[in-house]
Amino acid sequence: MKPKSFITIGLWILLLGALCTGYLFYTGILQFNHPDPEKYPVKGVDVSSYQGEIDWEVLASQDIRFAFIKATEGSGYQDPYFVSNWEQARSADVAVGAYHFFSYDSPGRQQAENFIAAVPKMEHALPPVIDVEFYGDYERNPPSKNAVVSSLQEMIDELETYYGVKPMLYATKKSYDLYISGGFPDHPIWIRDVFGFPKLSDSRDWSFWQYSNRMRLEGYDGAEPYIDMNVWNGTQDSFERFMYENRSIK
Repeated sequence: MKPKSFITIGLWILLLGALCTGYLFYTGILQFNHPDPEKYPVKGVDVSSYQGEIDWEVLASQDIRFAFIKATEGSGYQDPYFVSNWEQARSADVAVGAYHFFSYDSPGRQQAENFIAAVPKMEHALPPVIDVEFYGDYERNPPSKNAVVSSLQEMIDELETYYGVKPMLYATKKSYDLYISGGFPDHPIWIRDVFGFPKLSDSRDWSFWQYSNRMRLEGYDGAEPYIDMNVWNGTQDSFERFMYENRSIK
């Protein structure tokens, strides 16, 4: 066989391997991250209307200790499943926190008002979360740092005044590097990295890690068959201390 034939066959094998790997990852069969259960024993999920109706007793029975529940997005959207998820997760003894999908198209103050209108103050809850990532064309054309930081700080100030606790910031590696790295030093960080262990560009420590967006669990029936998985960066005792120190009502 000619050398060129070997090269062609090799390239086809590599291509097929890449396609198979991509398919296995997309369908949730292949998981790149497997956090050490001894080092990260506290697992949780984040959910939205995409998961549909959730049986929180069933979900909790799969070693789920906490849940971040989508409440709002931008200045006008409120997740239709938030109230039922919030109440039923608490009834299932799951620690809850509410998150807001941050919009680059709405003033921070209006977004804060939307969140406050949807999410009650509650003593035993995780701090409110502002989810800073990209959507639509903003992935390729991110807004300027000054504009985003200004609007984000406006929302942070409103939420901190109302809830009496510093909001947590969720970010992808790209959004963290662009907008959060080196700033907001007193705010807990929830970082997304579904391909490897998260290392923040400013050497800061993270509080929560979203390590998978392709997990399949029992207990929900929405259009989205997958659910996001997260871990707390520490022990059960440190998790409980974090909740106590960051509770809204003190």
